[in-house]
Amino acid sequence: MKRLIKVLIIVMVIGFISACADSNNPNYQYMPNMYEPVGYETYQQVDFLPNASEAMAPAENTIHRGWLPYDFANDLEGKELARLDPSPLDTMAVEVNLEKGKELYTIYCAICHGNLGKGQGTLVKREKILGVPSYADAARNITVGSTYHTIYYGLNSMGSYAGQLNVKERWQVAEYVMKLKQDLTK
Repeated sequence: MKRLIKVLIIVMVIGFISACADSNNPNYQYMPNMYEPVGYETYQQVDFLPNASEAMAPAENTIHRGWLPYDFANDLEGKELARLDPSPLDTMAVEVNLEKGKELYTIYCAICHGNLGKGQGTLVKREKILGVPSYADAARNITVGSTYHTIYYGLNSMGSYAGQLNVKERWQVAEYVMKLKQDLTK
């Protein structure tokens, strides 16, 4: 009988121990940093990288790869100065630039400005947006530089396309717009 009580007590103790054990949280962790992640903020200074430049704010007065600063401000004076800015694209590859400009214009611009630049794109015809001008309008003294400025900063209800088009592509679209203007004024 005493033996039976001892066995029952041992079984009960083992039962309590196994009931309290959690397989998801073991009692002993031999390498806890492998089990529990440590969250870091993106640009915070961490003590194990005191002088490292990774994952920190970029150095002052630097520009990221593939981006060039634009010399003209986003105001009327900047737009007037940009009007005189010539296209830096190669004059020997005019046809290639116009072909690529047409392709990009069809993707990004024709939905509002129309395929011919008359200001009658799909969204205008459906009356989703209003006031898109024709490139043939004589009062709209547009040049390749002012077109680039408008693509870069946007104008009125047109937003900026600087995030969608790189520098070369913006100039190609600007040159294609000038070709459309020339075709409309013939």
